[in-house]
Order: sequence, then C-alpha cells, then structure tokens
Amino acid sequence: MAFGMSCIISFFNCLINFGFQSMLLEKWLTAWGKSFVIAFPAAYFLPKGIRKLLRKVQFV
Repeated sequence: MAFGMSCIISFFNCLINFGFQSMLLEKWLTAWGKSFVIAFPAAYFLPKGIRKLLRKVQFV
C-alpha cells in the first residue's frame, strides 16, 4: 500500500508543481524514491502505535 500511495501522491505533486515538461519523469522518480522511504516505515509502524493508543482510550 505504501508503494502505491507514494507513487500516486508524488506523481500528482510533481505534476502540480512542474506541469508537463520533459524532465517530469526524472523529477517524479526522484520524488517517488524519497516519498517511499518515508511512506513505508509510516505505514508499517503507525498502525501498531495507533492501535496501542486506542486500547488505552475509552470512548463514552
């Protein structure tokens, strides 16, 4: 999931910031690599922490 989401979000961010140009693919691949480095650990570790926190919180 982190792979696909980082791909889509980084592509649209590059498209919005740079528009269609000859260097879009190169800039997108660079941004995608950086995005995936952040997205994968976040997708792996955040759900565990959120579940742990929600076990402690009682909803009325």
